[in-house]
Amino acid sequence: MQESGQTYLETIYLLKRENGRVKSIDVAKALGFSKPSISRAMGKLKAEGYLEVGEKGELVLTKEGNKIAKDLVEKQETLTQFLMMTADVDQETAEGDARKMMHFISKKSFQGIQNFIKQVEELN
Repeated sequence: MQESGQTYLETIYLLKRENGRVKSIDVAKALGFSKPSISRAMGKLKAEGYLEVGEKGELVLTKEGNKIAKDLVEKQETLTQFLMMTADVDQETAEGDARKMMHFISKKSFQGIQNFIKQVEELN
């Protein structure tokens, strides 16, 4: 899946977690994209089996879409924490960098970062 598709899934997941329900207009506002662009992207995610649209236009992630989005959110939160711990950067900088890194980091490197954080937390 392309980075843009991942971004849409993550945004839907976070908006749902925050507001309880999500419509295409919410995604457009959150990402600063036009409604037609969002509509095309939502159609593609639906065709790929990551998204369903409810009867009132509510966006609902499928089991697979939810898993991908949840994994992305975990990656971003973990990488943000890691950068704040090791690079001594503020949260805003760490979140921006984590957003970029999460799409490209290998599973092995990410697991190493998770293990590092766990070890540090166990020492404290």
